[in-house]
Amino acid sequence: MTQTKSTIDCAACPLRALPLFIAHSADELEMLRQIKRREVFVPADHELIHEGQSDAPLYTLLAGWAFRFKTLSDGRRQILNILLPGDFIGVQQKMGDSAAHGVITLTPAMLCVFERDALWVMHREQPSMGFNVTWLTAHEESLVDEHLLSVGRRSAEERIATLLILIYKRAAALEPDAGKSGVPFPLTQQHVADALGLSLVHTNKTLRKLERRGLHKIENARLILKDVNALARLADIYGDGLPMPRPLV
Repeated sequence: MTQTKSTIDCAACPLRALPLFIAHSADELEMLRQIKRREVFVPADHELIHEGQSDAPLYTLLAGWAFRFKTLSDGRRQILNILLPGDFIGVQQKMGDSAAHGVITLTPAMLCVFERDALWVMHREQPSMGFNVTWLTAHEESLVDEHLLSVGRRSAEERIATLLILIYKRAAALEPDAGKSGVPFPLTQQHVADALGLSLVHTNKTLRKLERRGLHKIENARLILKDVNALARLADIYGDGLPMPRPLV
């Protein structure tokens, strides 16, 4: 892990220029400057938070991808959700004595690091930011709910179609061209299998089957949706699926 002093002013954060993120007041930005400690650069496959950790800081993912996971005693892993730039990491650990899950980077990543008591500071000194944290945790819960529906009730084809659509929509909102040329897709088939409760063999066969049907293409770690409407019908997802404008901590 490479640590640096804070070099990016919160008001000049490159994510704030994206339409996905709502504007914050001058007071909110000043409070973020006060509780932010530094930025860190980490490689892919770096464990940011390990299961059971009691002293993890809070992070905002500024660049790169990561995922939350839990493991069983025999090493089997369940990926709970995928983390993209703008996601706030570590809130769950602050609600208990230790982290109930781990977080690992999928790609090289850059993160803003906040002091451990930042949650209390935000709620006490800037309630609007406390509400923003509540909004972000509720949003993450909704993603986990969709994920649980996939694992519990959807077929393998439906699970993969849902994962592809939801990740594509989230990632496209971070791209300059809104995903017209595809979006990054650093997940391996093992990641997909661990996220959806499928075997690696079944995951491989299902991905190839959907690609042969002309629904999507994954090439050079990029995902292109070739027939969004057909994927949406398969996943039983309706509406435009575009992410709501959201706070940025």
